[in-house]
Amino acid sequence: MQRELPPYRADHVGSLLRTPALKQARGKFAAGQLSAAELKAVEDSEIKAIIDKQEAVGLRSVTDGEFRRAYWHFDFLAGLDGVEMVAAEGIKFAGVQSKAEAPFVKGKLGSRHHPQIEHFAFLKANTKCTPKMTIPSPSMLHYRGGRKMIDRAAYPGMDEFYRDLGQAYKQAIQGFYAAGCRYLQLDDCSFAYLCDPAQRDMLAKRGDDPAKQGEIYAGMINAALDGRPRDLVVTTHVCRGNFRSTFIASGGYEPIADLLFNGVNVDGYFLEWDNDRAGGFEPLRFLPKDKTVVLGLITSKTGALEEKDMLKRRIAEAAKYAPLDRLCLSPQCGFASTEEGNVLSEQEQWAKLRLAVDVAAEVWGR
Repeated sequence: MQRELPPYRADHVGSLLRTPALKQARGKFAAGQLSAAELKAVEDSEIKAIIDKQEAVGLRSVTDGEFRRAYWHFDFLAGLDGVEMVAAEGIKFAGVQSKAEAPFVKGKLGSRHHPQIEHFAFLKANTKCTPKMTIPSPSMLHYRGGRKMIDRAAYPGMDEFYRDLGQAYKQAIQGFYAAGCRYLQLDDCSFAYLCDPAQRDMLAKRGDDPAKQGEIYAGMINAALDGRPRDLVVTTHVCRGNFRSTFIASGGYEPIADLLFNGVNVDGYFLEWDNDRAGGFEPLRFLPKDKTVVLGLITSKTGALEEKDMLKRRIAEAAKYAPLDRLCLSPQCGFASTEEGNVLSEQEQWAKLRLAVDVAAEVWGR
């Protein structure tokens, strides 16, 4: 049976490979050869084209592919009041390096009018399907840099920082809702990273308590969503890293499953199960009856197309731990968490999205 509300039986995380025209325009803009208005015109045109392609492959929710961003998270975080981008070590892999910058909290946090609200308004105005807004979870302003990326003059103590960050997100979400957003996704790495002993050790060495950090992050999300309108569907995508088809964390969801499913007040979860490092489906036993999990069984990291029968078998395996009616299907992550993109072609990307639609129709019906 198909779902009337998102997440849909065939859905997707959101980011898409940047097109050649967009990459060229962003390069010229960075070199001072293109104005902001000229860049926006190219972005508008390319976003309209990928909206059409998402609709054509049969997706019921569409995004702007994050085409106006360099990063899945930093661009949004930098748009919060009190945050600025500063020089920092970039991500390097296989001869490709991301921008060498990161967000720094320089003042009191807020979100009086987030600039990406306009990005959503453009998406909504140009699709016949459900427009989905993807933003990083509030935890992402803390997880990577920790205390050192927060000015002590602005926030001498962390309790006030966590409180203000939750309220800043609440303001931003109210702004998206006022612009017509009814499907919002919070992208989060922290919960998956807390399943990895190496990441927990990193947190402990820098002064955070990995045993408490998950509760803190869940608290911020819940504060941000407190009092939200009943018709706003909110999901979260739990990611293990995705820059240029790589990953950072390993480990199944068992350590955080109860907290994630029963302590975070969202409607659904996009979870990664594209290979062995994601563990088994057993954590789905914690899923409550009123929530949905989107099974990320189709990898966005390589172009090789999965076999339908294999995907159906894995969906059946997952259904041993949660009702089939509470499950959906998607790629395990976006195709371009940063503007550099994963190591596959646009043609392969669209084939994977079409595969999700086809398999979902065969499993749950059209």
